[in-house]
Amino acid sequence: QVQLVESGGGLVEPGGSLRLSCAASGLTFNSYAMSWYRQVSGKERELVAAITSTGGSANYADSVKGRCTMSRNNAKNTIYLQMTRLKPEDTDVYYCNAVSLWPGANDYWGQGTQVTVSS
Repeated sequence: QVQLVESGGGLVEPGGSLRLSCAASGLTFNSYAMSWYRQVSGKERELVAAITSTGGSANYADSVKGRCTMSRNNAKNTIYLQMTRLKPEDTDVYYCNAVSLWPGANDYWGQGTQVTVSS
């Protein structure tokens, strides 16, 4: 079955950095566009960054633009989110999402990884 497993979250001080990873299995990874979302309980899930299936292009939410870099390694079935100059408002649970290039196919979510930015 398809699994997306996030890792790399944790507690960091404001101004610090974290690198999130999401390892995928059970799918043809290079046929999926991948995204990072974040959500605090009771709030709507927010798109943070998205990357094409080839990794040739990535887009970012205005709230993280210039501070985050998303990348993927299709040989390792893994995506990354390098987060720098973290702010308290970046505190959230971060989820990875896989969307197939084939219309009508399922999309998939990971279980999330907690990022807490606090002094």
